[in-house]
Amino acid sequence: MTRARVLQEVRQMRFEELYERRQQRILTMAEAGEMLGVTERTFHRWSGRYHTEGAEGLQDRRIGRLSGRAVPVDEALRMVTWYETRYTGWTVKHFHERWQTEHGGRRSYSWAKKTLQAAGHVVRAPRRGAHHKKRPRKPLPGMMLHLDGSTHEWVPGCQWDLIVTLDDATSELYSAFFVEEEGTLSSLRGLREVIGTKGLFSSLYTDRGSHYWHTDEAGGKVDKTRLTQVHRALQQLGVTLIPAYSPEARGRSERAFRTLQDRLSKELALGDHRDGGGQPVPDRAVPPPA
Repeated sequence: MTRARVLQEVRQMRFEELYERRQQRILTMAEAGEMLGVTERTFHRWSGRYHTEGAEGLQDRRIGRLSGRAVPVDEALRMVTWYETRYTGWTVKHFHERWQTEHGGRRSYSWAKKTLQAAGHVVRAPRRGAHHKKRPRKPLPGMMLHLDGSTHEWVPGCQWDLIVTLDDATSELYSAFFVEEEGTLSSLRGLREVIGTKGLFSSLYTDRGSHYWHTDEAGGKVDKTRLTQVHRALQQLGVTLIPAYSPEARGRSERAFRTLQDRLSKELALGDHRDGGGQPVPDRAVPPPA
C-alpha cells in the first residue's frame, strides 16, 4: 500500500469520527474542520459527499490517475538511451546541456536527473558535510581575475597545459586554450585575449610560479621588488598582481579546473583531438557562469 493511500485511510477514519460528533451537535462545522486541518467549507463539502455516497465520497480521485503533465514514456526512453549509448559517465548537468542543444531535449534538469537516477545510471550524491567558508566573491565583474594553468591528460596519451582566465565575481571563463607548457608566453597570451575582448581589469590573482613572481626559495614569500615580465606588463597597465600562498586560496580556479577536467575530457573524447598545442577550448565544453 502506498503512502498516499495510507494517509487517505487515516484521514477517512478521523473524518468519520468528527462527522459523528458533528451530528451529535458536540462540535460545530468550523471546529470539526479545524481539528481535521481543513476549512469549514471543505468539511461541509466532504460531509455532503459522505452523506450521499458514503465512504466512497471521501476517496481522492486523483490517486492512481496519470497526470496530464506526465512525460511520454517514449520521450523518457529516448533520453535514457542517448545517455546509455553515447554519454555514459557524464554528469547530469553536462549531459542535460548537450541533450538540449544537440538532441532537442525540452525537459528540465531536475526531471532528467530523477529519470537517470531511476534508471540506475546516476548515483544519488551523498549529503554534503561541514565545509570551510568560501571567500566572498567580488561584487562586480572585472574587479579580480584568476589566471592559472592545469596539466592533465585531456585525451588518452596526450598531456597538455590548459591556461584559463576567469572572473572572480561570476566564474565566467574569459580565455581558455591549450599549450605544451605553461609559462610567460602563455600568460601574456591569456592577458591579451582578455583585454582585447573585455578591456582592462583591476587585479589579477595567480600562484607563485616563476613567470609571475620571484621567490628566494620554493614555497617562500614573493619578492615584490624584482618584477617578472608579466608583473612588469601588468604594472604598466595599472593592474595589481596578487600572489596566492596555497591551493585553497585559489579555490575558484581549482574548482573550475575540476569541472573542466571532467567535462572537457568527455567532449574531446567524442572527436579526434590529438594536436592540442595552442588550440582554444570548445565553447560547448565550458560551463555557464555562476
